[in-house]
Amino acid sequence: MLKLKSFITAIGMSLLAASAMASDITGAGATFPFPVYAKWAEGYKAATGTGMNYQSIGSSGGIRQIRAKTVTFGATDAPVSGADLDKDGMVQFPMIIGGTVPVINLDGFKPGELRVTGPVMAEMFMGKISKWNDAKLAALNPGKNLPNEIITVVHRADGSGTTFNWTDYLSAVSKEWADTVGKGAAVKWPAPTSVGGKGNEGVAANVNRIKGSIGYVEYAYVKKNNMNFMQIQNANGKFVSPDDLTFAAAAAGADWFSVPGMGVSMVNAKGDNSWPVSTASFILMYKAPVDKAASAEALKFFDWSFKNGKKMAADLDYVPLPDSLTDQIRSRVWSQIQK
Repeated sequence: MLKLKSFITAIGMSLLAASAMASDITGAGATFPFPVYAKWAEGYKAATGTGMNYQSIGSSGGIRQIRAKTVTFGATDAPVSGADLDKDGMVQFPMIIGGTVPVINLDGFKPGELRVTGPVMAEMFMGKISKWNDAKLAALNPGKNLPNEIITVVHRADGSGTTFNWTDYLSAVSKEWADTVGKGAAVKWPAPTSVGGKGNEGVAANVNRIKGSIGYVEYAYVKKNNMNFMQIQNANGKFVSPDDLTFAAAAAGADWFSVPGMGVSMVNAKGDNSWPVSTASFILMYKAPVDKAASAEALKFFDWSFKNGKKMAADLDYVPLPDSLTDQIRSRVWSQIQK
């Protein structure tokens, strides 16, 4: 966690310092893509001299701020509906693809050594499976010495696109979860041992602190914190680990323009190699921005990131969008924004 804190503090300080410049870009929202947005901002500042001040406050906060017109763009992992986009006069487009990962604090096991299915995961997050040596977990992990230890569920305390992605997945694989809890940026967590954390950072910190805990975070936070994670059985019945290849496999079949605002769900995607909790992170902007110059600067930053940020994204195990898709975003989405 110290490494991630140092990384975020260093980037945060540079972004705040950059915010003093009148030409700087302002955005707010999802914590899921913050590590890659920060890297892109660093590279863009070096290349152009223009900074980017991004507040990593959660998807719900990003939607609130763009609607309040206090930032040039909002960022959310829970896509806004086509009806709400039309009502607000906004466009929405994906910026990056990643994956949400179940992380655990359990001594004696290597990352990816323990396996879980979607329905069993749902029972863990509902509190129906309350100990690590439960028979259902033992059956999925033969020969493993699972401890008689209480499972503490760590979840987001703020409105979160990561929570939307996670609960979208649990709703897809568990009818009971769908019927009793459902999906959303914020839900009522049923497990009696539930503990909240603010942002992906807060969830990662609590999982690292609480023995026997399980939570969910974006994969860049897993890597930065050297966290333990579970393999998940995907829709094809294969147990897979999270990485850029399994996220890309899940995204391969996405039909982006089949949904208003490109808000495609990739959870439980078909394919032997697909990570079942993959998602895109989206950008929100006004078609008729109050500050057209600031809006144009934001589009320059996104354009630079699409063209020059692929390796930075891959290094953090995000999946950059293919050129064919970014070309369509330029022609079909950005063209709607007044210059």
